Amino acid sequence: MKTILITGIGGLTPRSIAGIVRENHPDYRIIGCDVDKMAMGFYMNGLVDEGYVVPRCDDPAYFPAIIRLVEKCGVDYAFVQPESEIVAWGAYYEEHGSYPCPVFMGCRLLSESLRDKAIMAHLLRGTEFIPKTIKVTQADPRFDDVAEQIGFPCWIRATEGTGGLGSLRLDDIASYRSWLFINSGIPEFTVSEFLSGRHLANQMLYYDGEYVKGAALECAQYVMANAAPSRVTGNTHLGRFLSDRRINEFCDRCIRYLEKQLDVRAHGILSFDLKEDSEGNLKVTEVNIRHMAYTGVMAHVGFDLIEDTIRIMEDGNADRVARDPYHQYDKPYIFLRDVDTEPIVLESEAIFDDPCRRIDAD
Repeated sequence: MKTILITGIGGLTPRSIAGIVRENHPDYRIIGCDVDKMAMGFYMNGLVDEGYVVPRCDDPAYFPAIIRLVEKCGVDYAFVQPESEIVAWGAYYEEHGSYPCPVFMGCRLLSESLRDKAIMAHLLRGTEFIPKTIKVTQADPRFDDVAEQIGFPCWIRATEGTGGLGSLRLDDIASYRSWLFINSGIPEFTVSEFLSGRHLANQMLYYDGEYVKGAALECAQYVMANAAPSRVTGNTHLGRFLSDRRINEFCDRCIRYLEKQLDVRAHGILSFDLKEDSEGNLKVTEVNIRHMAYTGVMAHVGFDLIEDTIRIMEDGNADRVARDPYHQYDKPYIFLRDVDTEPIVLESEAIFDDPCRRIDAD
């Protein structure tokens, strides 16, 4: 029996990871931790065996608490999920030469560079990979540059964070000024050209520079979209699993470019968000340095990076992970998600047209 620590257990992705671990390994002991005593993962029946509140990762007490937790519970390895914690664990490794327990994540430099969307945009500037992008701040909003270099409509979002934090389509300077005022608590944003095409995502596994496997999907509709000014939220209501080699190839080219820019090897789970422009060209909007929220749903349709991560942490290598860089789903699966309920996987969209579900007026 193994004991697994999952950090940030209040979040959607860590809870999804815990659920898949429970399905695949019912004998494993799962320890959850979070900075919030009200984190949902603590209170979901059967999700974790034990739960602990820990300090924030920028608190000097964080790592002493994590080390104590690893020792107390006999933790074999950990899924570290909040991106701030991943960067902190990378810094800890650089200082101490080891992690508090075995993990599977990239180096600090790559993690920091991808977590901050302004740094990522700077590294990728002038390439095929991203739309025209500039960084703005509350102190220096660069009104003229936004109008002249990017133009309207454009897209604004916070440089850090997920779920479309601070995201909105801006149609003129007036709407830009208003958005800065409304979001005065967010210090930095990126402003980029507006992309009108599909929202796509791709989850990939790298091991010491080798692209091991990857799979794509489309985020077609969003949960509670009307509640967000941008009509885009961090949760997808309707998603389509895509067997599209082009997406995987594009994302791998992007990673190879970043490896050269930073002189590092890609390692760990990297999750892309992309948008198509009006001509169908792919553009990167962000790269997450962890499993994405769809990781549990993907596991249920034959692409299980959670189990692959376990194998890597248990073996200390990727020998037992099947090479599958351009994953092809065996059916045109879709999924439906909503708040307060588990995702539903369907074999195709044909079910939406079932005549038995319709009642026509006489």
